[in-house]
Amino acid sequence: MAKGRSRALSRREAAAGYAFMAPFLIVFAAMIVVPLVYAGYLSFFRHQLVGGTSFIGFANFTRALTDKAFLAGIGRVAWFFIIQVPTMLLLALVMALLIDSGRLHAKRFVRLAIFVPYAVPAVVASLMWGYLYGKNYGPFAQLARALSLPAPNFLVSNTILYSIMNIVSWSYVGYNMMILYSALRTIPTELYEAARIDGASEFRIALSIKIPALRPAIVLTVIFSIIGSFQLFNEPQVLSLVAPASVGSSFTPNIYAYNLAFNSKDVNYAAAIAFLLGIVIMIVSYLFQLSTRRREDTEV
Repeated sequence: MAKGRSRALSRREAAAGYAFMAPFLIVFAAMIVVPLVYAGYLSFFRHQLVGGTSFIGFANFTRALTDKAFLAGIGRVAWFFIIQVPTMLLLALVMALLIDSGRLHAKRFVRLAIFVPYAVPAVVASLMWGYLYGKNYGPFAQLARALSLPAPNFLVSNTILYSIMNIVSWSYVGYNMMILYSALRTIPTELYEAARIDGASEFRIALSIKIPALRPAIVLTVIFSIIGSFQLFNEPQVLSLVAPASVGSSFTPNIYAYNLAFNSKDVNYAAAIAFLLGIVIMIVSYLFQLSTRRREDTEV
């Protein structure tokens, strides 16, 4: 009898658990799984005005692998990742360590001030920085003219990628800082006290205790940054309105897929581009995690 009651109770608990999970699972399936499956299905077809829709297998994928516009976009976001992500995460780490040290005055205000840009939507941030970058009306141009200097042009093809790096860093330094700062708060303070008794300076404590303990959080922020870098869309898309000559229709893979789907009406090829981009993100994320694990194993 007791075993039967316990089994009935466990069944009811399991049913209640599934009932609580059902809304999320339904939304996840409807908004994520079904569109992915449908996009995968579309990527194996080609639609033509003459001949209609025909099954072509992996032809869209092989076409993408030799598409210079797509490969150039991949290379552009890869360069973006190499330059922007280390800079952004270094600034976030420094600010998290300064706030955690307790030696920074008004640390609550500083923490909020650094985090607030993340609350600004990417479109609004891009519009704001587009105004600041303006060669004819921006404050940088006005200051240069006041000093009788040539106005800097941040939106030409040679510099616009670095201008976008600045916008993304401005927006996400605070977000990554909060992740790292939250991880710092979980480190036992006894470790700091013991190090101070041994005569370690605050810099030495940060270098030998805090940063090694932050490794899982740093790995997490890097993975998030990999995904965000290769999905770059909002900032260049908005800046293309003020600098159309610098941001083309294939500036990033996401912009390329968007233009293929909605402007060129080539939905099938756009789906293949999107899937290949997802594969690139998975490979880069996996290689980073693999290198991190190997480094940890060698240290142990």
